[in-house]
Parts: sequence; structure tokens; C-alpha cells
Amino acid sequence: MTTTPDLMEGELVLHGRIMPASNATFVGEIDCVRVVYKPVAGERPLWDFPDGTLADRERAAYLLSEELGWNVVPETWLRDGPHGRGMVQRWQEPDEEQVAVTLVPEGEVPAGWKHVFDGLDGQDRPISLIHEDTDALRRMAVFDVVVNNADRKGGHVLEMSDGHRYGVDHGVTFHTDHKLRTVLWGWLGEELLPDEVAAVRRVAAEVRGRLGDVLADHLSDLEIEALARRCERLAAKAVMPAPRGEWPAIPWPPF
Repeated sequence: MTTTPDLMEGELVLHGRIMPASNATFVGEIDCVRVVYKPVAGERPLWDFPDGTLADRERAAYLLSEELGWNVVPETWLRDGPHGRGMVQRWQEPDEEQVAVTLVPEGEVPAGWKHVFDGLDGQDRPISLIHEDTDALRRMAVFDVVVNNADRKGGHVLEMSDGHRYGVDHGVTFHTDHKLRTVLWGWLGEELLPDEVAAVRRVAAEVRGRLGDVLADHLSDLEIEALARRCERLAAKAVMPAPRGEWPAIPWPPF
């Protein structure tokens, strides 16, 4: 969880801005390491996330990913940059030939894939949203439940050439109310695997101790308590949850 001094203190040189993005997002490098930089000053206010910053929640999501031991979130830290304090994340280049979440003609779900929902595309053609059925993506789905991710779009999944899957853009997480919105509903109602239960149970214990102390630099006391309760509830039920509440279960747009 410790970022090297070179990345914390080295000069952050910006190469360009990522467009379109709802918040200021830049690509740059520190000592030849390519990074993404999101300054707090470039964050747009969110009425349903009035407290804290997107940058702090992104850092907290990384700390949770490391505690689970699943490497879901690329290395993420906070530091000063050309536009002030912000989140900096190690760049991950996805394999463009791999796809983890996609759309297919309605009902044409290939083997090894999970069906999420049916709908219509821009030309009113019936389609199905599907995602791959892999251990790497399943761990991301469990991670999203733990952090209460309100915005898991298909485009927030990075497909690496070795089969690993990174998740990015975790600025709207850790809310005290149920906010889970994701395209990864394919395992709905399935039992958690024993190693998943063990990891979530371990995190629940650490949140009420050492990890909670670390997260206190980034989240409120109420958010940390809600996190602990989510972990305890998920470990006790050991089942992937279903959508609930009045909010849409799928983020819009889904990609």
C-alpha cells in the first residue's frame, strides 16, 4: 500500500486531458511512469455525494482492493500536481482485442458468458447486455458490493492481455445508503466462493481496527461503519445480492 517516494515526490508532467470526462482528468508521467491525474479542483459537485472528495474515495477503493488481495484497482495515491492535490493512478493499457462486457443480439449469449438484461439499441433492435464469466471479473463484482460502487460501467473494466481485469473510476463509492449500480449482475443470487467469503470476512474485521484507522483519512466515520456492516452482511449471507431500492440498478450510460 506504500507508493515509492519517486512517484510521490517526482515531477508530474502532463501530456493531455482525457475528453470527454465529467471531471478534469489528465494523462501524464512521473519518472517515465505513465499515470492518470484527477485534481480535486476539477471535481464537479454531486448532490448525492456532498461530503469528501472523489480523489479520497478513489484512494480508499484502492486500499480496499489491496486488503482483499485481488488487485482490482491499479496503484492509486494522493499527491500534489500541476492543478493542485489530486488522485494519481498508475496507467494500465488494456488489450483492445479482449472484451469483458458487451452487447449481443437478444438471447445470443455465448458459452462462458453471463446475461444481465435485455433492451433495445439506438436502432430499436433487441439486444442483450452480457459479461464474461471469469474469476477476475467475479472478484470485481464482489469488490463493487463491498465498496457500494454507484457507477460500474462496462468502460470502467480494463481487459489486460494476461486475463486480469482492472476496475477504474471509483469516485462514487462508500455511500452510507445503498447505491450499487453496475453492469456486473450476472452472478445475482449465486453463492460466494469460500475464498471470497474469507476475504470479505477478513476485511470486515480489519475495517473495525487497523484498516479503519487508515481509511479515516479518506472517509467519514459513518461511511466506515457502513462499510463494516456491508462486509459483515455479505459474509454472513454469502450470496451475491440482487438490486433493491428505487434507483436504477444499471448505470447510464452502461458503457
